[in-house]
Amino acid sequence: MNPAETSRLQHFPISWFAMVMGLAGLTIALHRAETLFGLPVPASSATLVVTIAVFLSLALLYTLKAVRHPCAVKAEFSHPIKLNFFPTISIGLILISIALLPHHRLLSLMVWATGTGLHLLFTLYVLSAWIHHTHFEINHMNPAWFIPIVGNILVPIAGVQHGFAELGWFFFSIGLVFWLVLLTIIFYRMFFHQPLPGKLLPTLFILIAPPGVGFVSWLQLNGEVDAFARILYYSALFLTLMLLTQVPRFVKLQFFLSWWAYSFPMAAITIATLGMYEALDLAFFKWLGGALLVLLVVLIAGLVARTAIAVSRWEICIEE
Repeated sequence: MNPAETSRLQHFPISWFAMVMGLAGLTIALHRAETLFGLPVPASSATLVVTIAVFLSLALLYTLKAVRHPCAVKAEFSHPIKLNFFPTISIGLILISIALLPHHRLLSLMVWATGTGLHLLFTLYVLSAWIHHTHFEINHMNPAWFIPIVGNILVPIAGVQHGFAELGWFFFSIGLVFWLVLLTIIFYRMFFHQPLPGKLLPTLFILIAPPGVGFVSWLQLNGEVDAFARILYYSALFLTLMLLTQVPRFVKLQFFLSWWAYSFPMAAITIATLGMYEALDLAFFKWLGGALLVLLVVLIAGLVARTAIAVSRWEICIEE
């Protein structure tokens, strides 16, 4: 490995794993649409293969980084923002387990158990770091801090299907309580302190994920669209509308890997909308879900293309 390649490996960021979340979310949304709309081409099977391949490739590269550059990994663990991207590894596994459910239940269970156990460890570690920190400031706060929490809310989606309903309630409760706490702090930070830097503005879309994913998990745990389910769904839908009105501001931003923060939240609201259509059989949700799915496909395709261009131009995996 030449010096240039060594340098790129040393600066290989943990935020790469956000790509897995977006691809897995697309896979789940496509499969739900195929089931509801009877689409003839099983595109979700192809995206599932791509998602698994991307996850394994990123895991191999980051493991190689950990072996060759342990100090760089340690520095990311201590960083007030990058720390919150480590749970994207376990979230990726949980999402892959959900995508695997229709194809191979045993493999899905194994991946789900691994991802769930790992995510519990990440959650405990991150919360401990938040509580006992010596260098975090209010300006470090941004929606990426939701990432360790969102993973907990995801657990019941496959967990209930695998017969672990009570464990699902355990993780759902953790995610819900800390989501409300962090939501308050984040809005306080955005209202009364300096605006988020451009590099972190895409993380605003992460605000959509907790209520969107929470709605899907609540359906698994509760089995019906009740009042609380509607509160979760319509909160996510409002946040989506609010952020979509600011698209002109987002498209002017310089490309960073943080752009992948657009992907999974948009997948979450798409899946939630398709869930509303399945439960209520209202044409509005059918057309809205279809429109969001098209938008999600275009968004993921654009992110893949823009990421490939950035890699070819050596704009990623460089020293910040």
